[in-house]
Amino acid sequence: MEHEPGDAGVADLTDRLRRFAEERDWQRFHTPKNLAMALAGEVGELLAELQWLTPEESVAVMADPEHGARVRAEIGDVMIYLTRLADLLGIDLVVAATDKLADAARRYPVERSYGSATKAPADGAE
Repeated sequence: MEHEPGDAGVADLTDRLRRFAEERDWQRFHTPKNLAMALAGEVGELLAELQWLTPEESVAVMADPEHGARVRAEIGDVMIYLTRLADLLGIDLVVAATDKLADAARRYPVERSYGSATKAPADGAE
């Protein structure tokens, strides 16, 4: 079934992925270790699509229909495995990301971080 942009939230996607796995009896394969390994593999495939591009080419990658479609597909795979892993572990992706953003705002205040790529000192919050 084709979806319009924005018509499925994270909760809907999580439910659909859970049903997809259940319908195929794949839950036994969806362990945290296996899902994390699959996620890493898909991130590697995404990296491979961008690896040899110049910074300018990487910014414009979606303008090329063929290359853009491959990048979109790999990002879809990453989202699927990340969502499935979070579901299995009982992690709300939006809450986890919001918490990390709040932590990053604390570690990288605008007045100290504006225009700088310098990493903040490690404080165990990584």
